[in-house]
Amino acid sequence: MRATSYLPIICVGFILTVMPVQAHHAFSSEFDADKPVNLEGAVSKLEWVNPHAWIHIDVKGPDGNVETWMIEAGSPNVLLRRGFNKSMVTVGTVIRVKGFAAKGGTHKANGGEMTLPDGRTLLLGSPDSGAPDDKKPVR
Repeated sequence: MRATSYLPIICVGFILTVMPVQAHHAFSSEFDADKPVNLEGAVSKLEWVNPHAWIHIDVKGPDGNVETWMIEAGSPNVLLRRGFNKSMVTVGTVIRVKGFAAKGGTHKANGGEMTLPDGRTLLLGSPDSGAPDDKKPVR
């Protein structure tokens, strides 16, 4: 009798464990593989959070107005394994980013690669980002 009273608790625990995995989005649900972007701007904010790090950059548009873009990168763990750490990109650092624009015209992009002022290029996307293989940056 005692074992059956724990069954609902075990089931709820299992469901709560699986829910975050199901919440992860696919590349194609938010980004458009047919809208590549090449952005250059100064870093205004860096969010080193899971499941994706975010780099915010201020990009000067063709009309001279500054637009803040949010660049989705891989998880902090993936970025660290690729040699990227928070101290490499501080507020004010001018970087170039290649990636894919979000659907709906927002100033958001899935980052493919980032070029630092010293010329080093780092891959930003997570290996399972869902970006089409023929559109992923090649190192």
